Amino acid sequence: MTELDLDGTWVIDPGHSRFGFSAKHAMITTVRGSFNDVAGEFTADLEDLSASTVQITLQTASVDTRNGQRDDHLRSADFFDVERFPTITFVGTNVEEIHEGAYIVTGDLTIRDVTQSITVPLEMTGVMVDAFGVLRAGFEGSRRVRRRDFGLEWNMPMDKGGVLVSEKIDLEFEISAMKKDAQAG
Repeated sequence: MTELDLDGTWVIDPGHSRFGFSAKHAMITTVRGSFNDVAGEFTADLEDLSASTVQITLQTASVDTRNGQRDDHLRSADFFDVERFPTITFVGTNVEEIHEGAYIVTGDLTIRDVTQSITVPLEMTGVMVDAFGVLRAGFEGSRRVRRRDFGLEWNMPMDKGGVLVSEKIDLEFEISAMKKDAQAG
């Protein structure tokens, strides 16, 4: 497959993708989580990357850290407030190729109705026709953000100093996308 196979519209496969995060807990351990209900697509135009588009929506109620009590707290008004803010969205505003198979996607990330422009480096991990004849592309990347920039203020001081939840959160992306309306011969 050539890079030109990327031209066109791609739909994110939520069953084979992970939109996750990690944070320090009690300043000593890393807690990881993800959002299990994800939808999105992107349109790639390699001749004119400025014409490329990206739209991703995560359902906040689908947050999963493998701990029900923690997940309930994350769904509460202390964090994602899923009743008032049911989605997290990312809308791409610019795509740049920094070297072959590596891209910087700039866009607007909205959490709790707070929108911040961020850049996300993504590395293409491959383009392949799967066992069912579907053309797939894989991408991976990560980005560190400050959670307070998005209105995620809750925290608890520790007796010996420090806080319960780190200020900086790592966003983690492992994306499998399927080319829309494309079946391999």
